[in-house]
Amino acid sequence: MNITPCSIKTLKGLYDISGVEVGQHFYWQIGGFQIHAQVLITSWFVITILLGSVIIAVRNPQTIPTDGQNFFEYVLEFIRDLSKTQIGEEYGPWVPFIGTMFLFIFVSNWSGALLPWKIIELPHGELAAPTNDINTTVALALLTSAAYFYAGLSKKGLSYFEKYIKPTPILLPINILEDFTKPLSLSFRLFGNILADELVVVVLVSLVPLVVPIPVMFLGLFTSGIQALIFATLAAAYIGESMEGHH
Repeated sequence: MNITPCSIKTLKGLYDISGVEVGQHFYWQIGGFQIHAQVLITSWFVITILLGSVIIAVRNPQTIPTDGQNFFEYVLEFIRDLSKTQIGEEYGPWVPFIGTMFLFIFVSNWSGALLPWKIIELPHGELAAPTNDINTTVALALLTSAAYFYAGLSKKGLSYFEKYIKPTPILLPINILEDFTKPLSLSFRLFGNILADELVVVVLVSLVPLVVPIPVMFLGLFTSGIQALIFATLAAAYIGESMEGHH
């Protein structure tokens, strides 16, 4: 089997996916580059919330924690436990990466469920949660892929690639294909669920603008949190798998 052309074709397909659009979008033209502005605007909003929360949390820590400090410590403990469960005893260096992924996706998802982005008028297109756009989810998935390749290579060196011929060299094509399907599944799962949730809420609000959409919005908050947890758990599991060398 000729693996190289297949791999190149898969990468090209992943690149083409980043151009998928649902509805009309707002762009900035900077030099020769076309920037997806609406994603950047909402992403900067989410990053501002996260950075502001971190500054507040670490600005003046108390020996007897306040309610806010207790909350942030609980979030940190949750992320540490998640990382340790999936990665193992060498989880420490990966807590910031897993935590960043989880918090960014969680706040992005909730921003789409709680904030009426669509009432902010743009010259073209409309605002939505960052994870509502395939460009964002593909970028997060590719970062995850880079992370578990780095984890495996830093732990095992070139012997990391032995996993592709285990337990038998016959599985070489399947093992290689698996590494290309992981970012696809991560990106499409997150994008599809967030997009579907926002579309359902928009349709219900347009049809029955008062009471009926409220339970669906609460359900959206729950599913948004679950999607962030699934993404972070899978990212940690892939990193742990690459370091341990088991499937």
